Order: sequence, then C-alpha cells, then structure tokens
Amino acid sequence: MKWEKKEVNPDQVKELAARYGCDLLVASILIRRGVTGGDSLRFFLENDLRHLHNPFDLPGMEDAVERIIAAKEEGEKVLIFGDRDADGITSTALLAGTLTNMGLDITWQIPTGDERYGLSMEAVETFAKNYGTLIITVDCGISNIAEIKRANDLSIDVIVTDHHNPQDELPEAFAIVNPKLADSKYPFQYLAGCGVAYKLASALRFAVKSELYAQPVCLLNTRLLNDAWIVEAVKIKNLCVTGNLAETLVFDAATGRSLVGIGETRLPAFLEGQQILVWDLPFQKKVFAKLFGSGVEIGMLDIAPEIGKLIPTSAGKSLLRIKELSRIAKYNDEETGELEVFVNLFTSFVRKKENSNTLEDAMDLQLAAIGTIADIMPLKDENRIIVQKGIASISEKPVPGISALLAKLEMAGAGRRLCAQDISWQLCPVVNSAGRMGNPEKAVSLFLEKDEKNRAALVTDIFSMNEERKRAGEESWSIVEKKAKDNMVVFNNKLALAYGEDIPRGFTGILANRLSNIYKVPALVIAQSKESSVGSLRSPGNINLKYILEPCADLFLDWGGHDYAAGFSMDSANWDSFFERLRQIISNTDIDSREESSIIIDAELPPQYLNPEILKTIDFFEPYGEENRPLLFMAKGLKIAEISLMGKPEAKHVKLLLEAGSYKWPAKYWNAAEKVNREFSLGDKIDLVFSISRNWFKGMETPEMTISDLKRS
Repeated sequence: MKWEKKEVNPDQVKELAARYGCDLLVASILIRRGVTGGDSLRFFLENDLRHLHNPFDLPGMEDAVERIIAAKEEGEKVLIFGDRDADGITSTALLAGTLTNMGLDITWQIPTGDERYGLSMEAVETFAKNYGTLIITVDCGISNIAEIKRANDLSIDVIVTDHHNPQDELPEAFAIVNPKLADSKYPFQYLAGCGVAYKLASALRFAVKSELYAQPVCLLNTRLLNDAWIVEAVKIKNLCVTGNLAETLVFDAATGRSLVGIGETRLPAFLEGQQILVWDLPFQKKVFAKLFGSGVEIGMLDIAPEIGKLIPTSAGKSLLRIKELSRIAKYNDEETGELEVFVNLFTSFVRKKENSNTLEDAMDLQLAAIGTIADIMPLKDENRIIVQKGIASISEKPVPGISALLAKLEMAGAGRRLCAQDISWQLCPVVNSAGRMGNPEKAVSLFLEKDEKNRAALVTDIFSMNEERKRAGEESWSIVEKKAKDNMVVFNNKLALAYGEDIPRGFTGILANRLSNIYKVPALVIAQSKESSVGSLRSPGNINLKYILEPCADLFLDWGGHDYAAGFSMDSANWDSFFERLRQIISNTDIDSREESSIIIDAELPPQYLNPEILKTIDFFEPYGEENRPLLFMAKGLKIAEISLMGKPEAKHVKLLLEAGSYKWPAKYWNAAEKVNREFSLGDKIDLVFSISRNWFKGMETPEMTISDLKRS
C-alpha cells in the first residue's frame, strides 16, 4: 500500500491559522483536505445554529407553511406519509411531533411488510374516505406522480418534502420542498429527508412565534465613496432577501447636494409601502437632508438600540466597526459591505429574539442527526452543524425513545461522549432493522410514545427484530454473494447482479451496498415475486446510477433516489425486457473498477504530539462520515512494547502497545494476526498510519490507535 501525504505551503498554513484562529496542525489538515474557502471553513470552525441556511430559501417552503397553518386554523385532517428506512422513520416522527405540538389533527403512515416505497394509491383512497384534506410526504413523494394526481382528484392537497433526485416530470403537488429542484436557489443540495423535515419544522416554529413572519421589511444604509454617496437597501421577508437596490448619487461639491432629485432615482418605487429600518437614524437623516434637502421626509426606524440590547457587542458601534468584529463576515471570500453586515446583524437579532434554540428544536435535531447519518449524507456544509448539535443534544439529554435505545445498547452514561460513528455503527442499524423486517411503524411509535411501559415493550420488539435481521442478513448474503459472482461474467465484470424470490425485500439495499464495496462496481439486488420485482442499486462512486435506470424508466412502476444509491419497482412481467436492456446498457457503459492503491495521510505526528491532547484535533473535525473520513496520521520510530492476539472463535486481530515518547498507546490492527513475526515483531521500531479514537469501557475513556498499515522503521 502506497502512503501519500500532500505537501502544503508553510506560509499558507500560517496565514490560514492566523486568520481563522486555529492551530497549525488543524490548518495543515484543512489545506490537505481542500477546505480553504471561507464558506466551507465556516462549517468546520463554527457550530452555532445561526450558521444554518434559512429554511425559507428552500423552494416551496412559504407555500407549505401557509397551507399547514391554514389546515390548523380550519381543523383539517392531515396525513404524514414517510419511508420505511431510518431517514424516513426519523422524518415521520420529527414532523408528526412538530404538528402535534402545534395542535393539528394528524395521523401518520409508513410502508409496512412488502409495500413498495413512496405514497401509495391505497393510502390516498383511504385518507379520502376518512375526510382528510392534506397529505405531507417526508423522504418520499417526488416520484409519486399518479398518486398525487389521484389526491388532487379527491380534493386532497399534497405537500411533498423530499431530497431524492427529481425526474423530468414533477408531481402536481400543492408545494414541493426539495433542495434538488432545478429552480432551487438553496445553497446546499445534500440534506437528508429528515433534514428537509427539520427545515419545515423550523419554518413552522418561526411562523407561529415571530411577529415578523410574512412581514416584509427594508434595511437601508448610506455610505460615502469618493465623490458620491451610495444608498443601499434590501427587502427582507422571513429573513430571506427578496430584493436589493444600490443607488449611486454624485453630489455637487459646491452645494453638497445630489445632482439629481430623489424623484429621479429608483428609491421611491423601491421603498414605497415598506417598513424601513436603519442603523443610526440621526446620521441617515442627516445624509438624506444633505442630498435631497430638508423637505424630503422618509419614514425610518432606528433598529440599532433594539439590536444592541440583545447583542451587546454591537451597542454604540458603527457598521464598519461591527464588520471588523463579525465572526460571519470573516468567512466571506469577497469584501463584506456595510449593508451585508446589517443584514447579518438583523438576522442574528431576530433569531435570538425568537429564541429558536428551544427544547423542541433540540429534540428535532436529535432525530435529524440520526437520519442524516443513517442515509449516508455528506457531512459537510450545514449537515455538519445538524449532526454535531443533534449528537450533543443526545449526549446531554436524549429524547425518551432514543434514551431507551441507548440504554439497551449500553451506550448511555454520565460523561459518555457520543460521536457520529457510535450512531452509525450501533444505533442506526437497530432503527433500520424495524424497516428491514417489515415493521418500521414500531420505530416511529417509539420516538413518539409518551408512556414508559409502552416504550419498553417497543424497544424489546425492535431489538428482537434486530437479532432476526442479523440472522436473515447473513443467510441472504450467502445467497446473494453466489448469484452476484455468477452474474459478474454475464456483465463483463461491470455489474454485480443478484435476483430471485429467495431474497428478502427489506435487505436489497444493504446487500447491494456490500456487493458494491467488494467488487468496486455498481451492484443491483432485486427481490422478486410473481407479481412484482423491487430492486436496490448502489454505486461505489464510479458511475451516476441515473444513467443505468433512466433508459429503463418505461418498464418501472416507479424509480428514483440519489446519484449513487437508487431503487425501483416494476411488474415482474417486464423482467425479461429489463434484463436484456440492462445488459446492453452495461456493455456500453465505461465503469472504472480499479481499487484504491494509496493511503491518504492527513498529517505526520512527531512523538511529542502523541499525547491525549491530540484528541482535541480529533474532536475538531467531528462529525466523521460520508465525505469527511476519520483523520489518518503517520508516525515514525514507535517501539512495539507488547503484542497480543484477539478475536473469537479465531484470533485474527492484533493488539499492540506502542511507546511514543513519554506515552504508551494501545493500538488495534485488524486482520493482521498472520503478519506477526513476519512483518513486525515484539521490540521492533515501526512506522505506521493510524486513526485515533476513544475507547469506552466500564465508564472509562481511553484514547487508542487503529492501525491502517505499518512497516519496520
């Protein structure tokens, strides 16, 4: 295995560290990972919720909020329809809890047994018979064109909240909230389904609590630039900028007045009918009087004193001075203007005034974090803050349903610091097991259940399903592995395919993912019956799956997903046509199946850095997951002080104790038993590549290494 450590410019490291206030080791790792722009750095260096994007920037959000508020006022019946996986389960529970707390009359539903993904025609028909008038989908709906048309025919409005890739034809829903829509201006595409649900819940809380909801305001500021005054203004609604204007007014040096009257500018039309807020009213009035004469009156309100009460660091300061102190402004790669500082201040002021950091918001973040991790969303941009805050809330005070799961998993306890990998490796599989075994409603019920005894019974059922899932998964794997191996030849080693009636519906996704990881090519696993075939397709990243599925769209009942994880359902009568078409598609597709041959190293640590303080650097880059892998370090000349083997029934793994300066480090080296006394021995000095984590045992925290590769020094 080749070890690669990218060279970085020491001056660039020092500059980044000085500008953003981080240490040199952190700065060097950020640069090696390509995180150098202010916008991407912000989500590593900040974790305050005010850095989350505004939910009202999502397409369809304002319409969705208005429709839900109307449903509350009219006492309408509302159905929340979700998906069966952990993302769909957490999305359903999150929105059901929010709407229940708002006082809406809601029911929720999720596919059970062998029901296919997405809103079903049966669910629409049944809801109509029960006099329902509004359906909200979570983590699904973007491909349910026929079902939503039927809902419209039955006078049911549908709000789609989803994060899967839209197809060319969109459903005729009342509102579609999806960051991936073609016309979306939302700055981040990769929210999970529960991330979109969390955004809707946040927008609803703002609508209910804030007197500024749906009220347009205008922020105005003037500034001198050379021989002209710049008058800048922005229109804001629900903390979103909806319009902006900049008017340059050249003034007569003799009179000091503008060469044009105010009526000859665009200001009257832009400002008409607006509540105009300014910073430092006396100064703004003085400027306008100087430019246009004392006869020009513009109704302006000074917001600076109010903001100063809630944000004391801004009190009595000019916007220029505040700009120098602003944490947000320093992340702008381009020059930040005074008006932009004003907008940031006003936004922070409103959020602080409305106190969005409520217990209800913290509970929603817990569910959103679990769903985001489970759905393998990229842990970058605002997903980092959602997951970071959610895990911190779980560690501090988990909601009852999550607390019950943690207790059963022996992950609870005072001082226990949870991380994203704890959630990913231990909690998410348990939540997912309910869906895989056909009973996802039990997991939703657990997160919503108020009674402790009922929660205990649900936890028992879910863990029983988890054990059954493990057994069924291994049995299914033995079937799928052989079929895929045989079919690799049919598809010229460019597709791993397994299909049959002996493959359980709930395991297609996880089995396809496992095949893809092994063969490094797209993998397709299909659960068949006489009536229908349901498939899950996974890519290791060497091909966008829409290029495989799109040419077969006419054969599917429905299909969709993400670039590298997708699925479909179809009538089994179409199987032969699909198989032949699939062979043609794959034969004409260039798929790079080369395996990675290098280990990418984040930093070399000299012995003096190998002490428990290094955990601060590890914690800085949390949460780890998709597109933010755990840090890999290199160290040289560490002495092997102890060697022991571990593992049952066969000891395949190695446990080492390494001398690193004044500290001794426990280290694990998986599947390396055969290398002992061949590639390394007791007393050897070694160079190694490793990650660092915390090992919890009986309430005690111990830092330890996990070795990726080593060689004698």
